[in-house]
Amino acid sequence: MGNTIRATIAFIPSKKCQKFLIGDLEEMPLDKMVDVSGSQLRRFPVQICSFTRLVKLYLSDNKLRSLPQELKQLQSLQILALDFNGFRELPIVVCSLKQLSILYLGNNRLHALPWELSLLKELKTLWIETNYFSDFPDVICELRSLKTLHVGCNQLRCLPKELNRLEDLSSIWLSGNLFSEFPEVLLEMHFLDVIDVDRNRIRRFPSLAHLKGLKLVIYDHNPCVNAPAVAEGVRRVGRWATNTEEIKEENNKQKQTGEPLTETKEPQIESQTEPDQDAII
Repeated sequence: MGNTIRATIAFIPSKKCQKFLIGDLEEMPLDKMVDVSGSQLRRFPVQICSFTRLVKLYLSDNKLRSLPQELKQLQSLQILALDFNGFRELPIVVCSLKQLSILYLGNNRLHALPWELSLLKELKTLWIETNYFSDFPDVICELRSLKTLHVGCNQLRCLPKELNRLEDLSSIWLSGNLFSEFPEVLLEMHFLDVIDVDRNRIRRFPSLAHLKGLKLVIYDHNPCVNAPAVAEGVRRVGRWATNTEEIKEENNKQKQTGEPLTETKEPQIESQTEPDQDAII
């Protein structure tokens, strides 16, 4: 009942109704953070823009589709959460927030990103998972400070070779897309710590042993016939993830204790269905 009432009141633009939805926001919060997530907002509370020293703004899980130009007054903003809303396009005013370090855009209806996003020179973490991207947004390749990129649950089939410009990128999450081959550009990105290609359509993996910075590779739920080879110490999550060297080491220990040796039979390839396209969308 509470959510139904809030959803009804959200249509009424009066100040009294807005106060009911977001509470008392008359003064700048001491922690420089405003969180109005899950408030059924259809209009951005413009009074927030008067808090010019605001550092964190959470607008997740609302019904927003646009943002006012007044948002550019928040030039101290470092974290902006716009996930779980109804954005079909990223409001250009977001690209004027030059201090942004973390931007959450997941679970919207985005299919492209504006070139103005490249103005966010301090951006280190970008979430665009669960949107409608069928082409990788090229502007991401201009975000030279980016360290973490989440683009899972879209409809991507390939990555641009220009992605290797992002030399600070340490983790990339590509789960739930439509890759039928392991993205070739990732083989050039020696600085990656984490690669996640879970829930794709990859049938064969190349060796990743030359990626000396790699610490974790997630490749589960692919119709693959092999596990990616990795350097010593790299953790793999997927079918046949146990390293042959680990089996040999375990066998040496078992020889000393007289226990039965670990078998190294060829793995039986189980039939797998292709990813559910409806689930991706």
